[in-house]
This record gives sequence, C-alpha cells and structure tokens, in this order.
Amino acid sequence: MKQNTRQQLTLFVNKQDASAIESIREQYNSKQCELIDCHVTLCREDELTDIDKILDNLQYPQFPAITIQFGPVTRFDNGKGVLIPAAGNNEAFHQLRNSLLTTAKTTIRHHEPHITLMHPRNSTCTDGIFKVIQSAKLPAYLTFNRISLIQQIDGGKWEILKTFPLKPTSL
Repeated sequence: MKQNTRQQLTLFVNKQDASAIESIREQYNSKQCELIDCHVTLCREDELTDIDKILDNLQYPQFPAITIQFGPVTRFDNGKGVLIPAAGNNEAFHQLRNSLLTTAKTTIRHHEPHITLMHPRNSTCTDGIFKVIQSAKLPAYLTFNRISLIQQIDGGKWEILKTFPLKPTSL
C-alpha cells in the first residue's frame, strides 16, 4: 500500500516564546498539538514542486532571520478554528517565500503567515473557549532563526527532516 507523504517548509516558534501558545493548543486542540509544535508554514507541499532547487537555495544561510508581527486571535472555518493572524505587511516573510519559490519556477500565491491554535479538522471552538483564548497574553512579534523541512506520513506526527539556519539580523 502506498504511503501518503506530505512535506512542507516550516518556521517553528522558539520554545521560550511558545509557552502561552502551546498552553492553549494543549488545552483546546491536543490532537494537533501531538502532531506538530506551534509554527508558521512557510511553503506548503503543493509549492514544493522543485524541492531539490529549493533545498539547494537553503544550503547556505543567505537569508536573514525574520520577525513576524501578529494581531489579535480570530476564528475561521465557520468559527470552528482559531488562529493568530499576521498583522502589518510582514515584508520579510513574503520576500523569503518569493526568493525560495521564484528559483523553483513554481506558481507563487499570496500566503499570509499565521499560527493555528485550534485546527477545525480535530477541534471545535465555542464562544466560551474563544473568550478564554482572547484573554490570553500572546506574543505580538516572533523572530524565526531557522527553516525546517518537515514530513508527515499517513497523517502521523510531523518529523523534522532537515533544518536550515537563517542569518542573524544585526541590531
């Protein structure tokens, strides 16, 4: 039987910055929390049509670390899911995506960074839960210093295949 394998490029939230986010995920979406740590998806599987070229681009830390600004939590998918959406223009995120995907000759679509707190595939938000999440103190800015190539087989836990450092930004 053929395995269903998915790969993505992901920006994992640093452990020291993730505690408030993971607390919400553990309480209200433990299934998703078991599958993958809190993160921002950089490139989805359908964008990685020329993965070898993209990975070649990532061999050297030529891309600077990026900081993403986040806004207030919001519901999606008819209110079942909850995410922390990007706020502001997040130009560094879009430039990084464009740099990686342009050389791979894939169609580049606009993708807004976000962190999913409750995935509607395996949780359901209620008005009461949303009020609790809204009152949580969540980070307004997160800096990402590495890109991870991750893989999921047959809906199981996502595994990190390789990590690529980003250049530290100067103060």
